[in-house]
Amino acid sequence: MNIEQRSSPRPRRSPATLREAWIALAGLSAIFLFEMLDNSILNVALPTIGRDLHASTVSLQWVTGAYAVVFGGLMLVFGAIADRFGRRRIMLIGLVLLGLASLATAFVTTAEQLIVVRAVMGLAAAMTTPLSMALAFRLFGTESLRVRAITLISTVGLVGLAIGPTVGGLVLAVAPWQVLLLINVPIAAFAFIGIRFGVATDDPAELHRDPVDVLGAVLGTATIVLALVAPTLFVNDGAASWAPWAATAAAVVCAVAFVLRERSAEHPLLDLALVARPLVSSGLAIKAAAGLATAGLGYLVTLQLQLDWGWPPALAALGMLPQVVVLLGAGPFVNPFVQRVGLKKAAWMSGATVVVGLGVYAVLNSYGYVYIAISLALVAAGLRVVGVVAAMNVITGLPKNRTSIGAALTDTATEVSSGVGIAVAGTIIAALFTGNIATSNWSSEQTAQFQSAVTLSALILTVVSAALVGWAIARSRGTADEAAVDDESSVEVEVAVELEGAPASAIRVDERGADVE
Repeated sequence: MNIEQRSSPRPRRSPATLREAWIALAGLSAIFLFEMLDNSILNVALPTIGRDLHASTVSLQWVTGAYAVVFGGLMLVFGAIADRFGRRRIMLIGLVLLGLASLATAFVTTAEQLIVVRAVMGLAAAMTTPLSMALAFRLFGTESLRVRAITLISTVGLVGLAIGPTVGGLVLAVAPWQVLLLINVPIAAFAFIGIRFGVATDDPAELHRDPVDVLGAVLGTATIVLALVAPTLFVNDGAASWAPWAATAAAVVCAVAFVLRERSAEHPLLDLALVARPLVSSGLAIKAAAGLATAGLGYLVTLQLQLDWGWPPALAALGMLPQVVVLLGAGPFVNPFVQRVGLKKAAWMSGATVVVGLGVYAVLNSYGYVYIAISLALVAAGLRVVGVVAAMNVITGLPKNRTSIGAALTDTATEVSSGVGIAVAGTIIAALFTGNIATSNWSSEQTAQFQSAVTLSALILTVVSAALVGWAIARSRGTADEAAVDDESSVEVEVAVELEGAPASAIRVDERGADVE
């Protein structure tokens, strides 16, 4: 237990309603809108970009891959930096970088230049997206307002995800593809204004000044980048190729080196003792389970509808509507549900719902679309709650001065597990299906092979996701509901010291044994 005696800071007043913080919430929502809109809108433009820039298939893959790898690889690093130098400051720098990178799209003439631009945009996203969750959490002082704020922000982003393909198609009909990325410039400007004038400067007491663990940052980034690249290699090159196995082995080596470094470093990038806390580790496990199940299900359903059942792309897009409708429509029910059962139980139940939805698909996908629709709706319902409460549990379980890295951890868990989910499904299909999967008029044998691969993939993902959720429930069962203590579960004791005119001091004791600011 660490005890620090210091002058008691004057507490800041937190907004009592969402309306009081509308400027900040508008800015934070714009950041999440960029993240969701950018991903969905760019995919529509890839064929046009390929023709315009004379890009190869590999180049087009890296137009999206460069963004994802840089974004996923650097989130932890910038989360750690933000906890040291200020979340608001890093956020504003990232928004300026995002605006400039998006503006540079107007001058792109080659695929290589676009890949560089997308990598810089991934860097900006790593500086902004996780911090939107961290700033929203710190903006409010009660659990209820935090849940409502994060639900609102995520709903805006999901709207962007839902309308992205349609907006992209309409824009491409009347304007060049560059416009799709230039849209990010006004979004970044709007977000900058909202954060600049709606969010107060970070309280120094909620930051820390530990030296940056450079070696840990390098090893952690290498681990995540390799973990993101390896699944893509498995899908593209197949399990028979040496490249995906080499990337996987390198990821494992870097991960082991990272853990050893963090356990021995005086000021680690990621304090593993904090990650091991029940509320934090269980929240991350449920986040990973949801990412694994959602990405795997989306990948399998898309292939099944278009390649196996022969649905055209437009009809296949309509086939995903149950997921979109539930994701958008469930928003108003998240906060009442969490208030009724509590954050911890809400995480358990929503994680279990995701697993059940994936299980329905694994067992009944061959019996007609109605069962696919049910599975999509169940997974979406669970994901809608998981997206809020699992992250809340992780951040709540950490000290104030680790808020940013907590938010980055949840996003990283989602990114890596999503890649693994797609890789598992893609690798199994590639192993069991003979011939070119993209050709039409499959033989009866190929159809049976594909069906077996889909069922096996879904069953494996269901078992792994269930194991993660089950471990999370066991891990956090019996622990105090830290979320209910409203923020850090710390006890603040004001002790007046009257020694020769000495000022009043505060002794802060963290009951969980954490370092207190």
